[in-house]
Amino acid sequence: MKEPKKRVFSGIQPSGEIHIGNYLGAIRNWVKRQEDYDNVFCIVDLHSITVPQDPHLLRRRIRETAGILLAAGIDINRSALFIQSHVAEHSELAWILTCAIPMGWLERMTQFKEKSGKHRERSSAGLFIYPALMAADILLYDSDAVPVGEDQKQHVELTRDAAQRFNALYGEVFVVPEPFIAKFGARIMGLDDPTKKMSKSEEGKGHAIRVLDEPDEIAAKIKRATTDSYRAIVFDENRPSINNLLTIYQLFTDRRREEIEAHFLGRGYRELKKELAEVVVEGLRPIQERCRQLTSDPGELDRILAEGADRVRPIAQRTMQRVRRSLGLG
Repeated sequence: MKEPKKRVFSGIQPSGEIHIGNYLGAIRNWVKRQEDYDNVFCIVDLHSITVPQDPHLLRRRIRETAGILLAAGIDINRSALFIQSHVAEHSELAWILTCAIPMGWLERMTQFKEKSGKHRERSSAGLFIYPALMAADILLYDSDAVPVGEDQKQHVELTRDAAQRFNALYGEVFVVPEPFIAKFGARIMGLDDPTKKMSKSEEGKGHAIRVLDEPDEIAAKIKRATTDSYRAIVFDENRPSINNLLTIYQLFTDRRREEIEAHFLGRGYRELKKELAEVVVEGLRPIQERCRQLTSDPGELDRILAEGADRVRPIAQRTMQRVRRSLGLG
């Protein structure tokens, strides 16, 4: 008898615009692993509102995010794709977990410290407790694994701790998930500052290449990308700017490192940037074209997302039945 596939949960926020760091570090890997796992892909819109959002812009970006995921290769016949707020059990389980997770655990979360900065007292309570919502997202679907970058591993560890604590108090209710960290290409850095991960929240025009950027805009951003004073074009983690550009080149071309270094032997940064712009533009072109087709019919996109929510809702409902029964609720 064939063993069931392990279930993997992946979430992506629709705040900000999807960039190549999201694509190369996460989305492309999600697409490749669709045959190997039972995948649940969620557009986590409730996470977005921990900071103020323009409602019209958020609504557009939710559809745009769905369009990019589908255009990149997420196959609704093999994977579930839906919007977080369309499955009410996410919010219910988040509240229950908030009541079970000690404040000290949340206070140690580095992302809250980074995002609140000097304005901790004025930050929303949601920003403080959102790791509980992230844990609910994962635990709701009996997820075996969660693909994350190193910077998100702490959230999976908190999810594991929350599940183990809950199970110890109320019985074996939750599956305890494992973090799944890609060994290569999971961390694409900013073009303007290669010591910082490429981020949707950074406002600098030269920081990130967005998946839907026009070709001229992509070329201009790469042309302005930070380099160093050395001459050799080689992979070297001690030279973060060039290492980052070469990593992007490698991921878009699927060429071996040795082959890439031989290709650029004796050549300059101008040629590297020119070729990098070309491969990025061509790599994104089919995604952009397909995304434009999908988002031109919002009704069809909404139908796909509604079907995705209908597909996962029974799983979420079964989990919540176990949770309520274990707590004596209802």
